[in-house]
Amino acid sequence: MIGLIVTGHGKFASGLASALNLIAGPQKNFYAIDFEGDETPNELEVHLRQAFEGLKECNGIIVYSDLPGGTPFKTSVMLSLEYPNTHVISGTNLPMLCEMALVRSFEDDVNVLAQKTIYTGQEQVVKYEMKHVSPANNLK
Repeated sequence: MIGLIVTGHGKFASGLASALNLIAGPQKNFYAIDFEGDETPNELEVHLRQAFEGLKECNGIIVYSDLPGGTPFKTSVMLSLEYPNTHVISGTNLPMLCEMALVRSFEDDVNVLAQKTIYTGQEQVVKYEMKHVSPANNLK
């Protein structure tokens, strides 16, 4: 199984984890690491390292972060250099996380799963547009 880590600023990670558990059930090989305002980057690194260590027996690891270039992202990238078969993805959204949580039990190739993650995340960003229907059209 592929291990998953979600990290981000504030309660980003724990909020997504809460929603994911509600939708897809409790997850195995999954860590949510928040980066709170009173936490230092070094403290974040310690928490992320514990998560990486907890997943080192997995077939690979995907780290989902909120912002590219933010502290959770940069720290994850630096740690990923120490762990083979690790991908760090930013711009995480709930649809991508839900699908990957379900698909990872069937897909052992972390590279394939990382690519599917990006595709799903992009496809699930949509804008709702209301189509105007005139009253005369409703009578037909």
